[in-house]
Amino acid sequence: MEYSRILAGQEEPLTIFSKVVEALENFEEFPFLLEPVYREASGLGDEDLDRLRFGLVRLQVYADIHRYEDMEKAQRMKYVASVLERMLFGRLLLEGEEAGDKQCC
Repeated sequence: MEYSRILAGQEEPLTIFSKVVEALENFEEFPFLLEPVYREASGLGDEDLDRLRFGLVRLQVYADIHRYEDMEKAQRMKYVASVLERMLFGRLLLEGEEAGDKQCC
């Protein structure tokens, strides 16, 4: 799977994407990559932070679309992307039912 392509969308990949890809490919190492990702993200400008956030959102959407093809891989993708998004941005852009934000009528 081409995680970098999903994260970058139609633009050139950011260097920080390599750490996200590493977490996806070596899931057991994810806890040890949190701080390096945080530190690298703190040095990004506003435009690159937006690109990073939308890359994480794209990863979550891709995981949802393909969840029945490989549920374990989809769960890992969604987990990594949502943990990083919450850690870096304080909340999920696409919060839905699972976060309890569904509003009625």
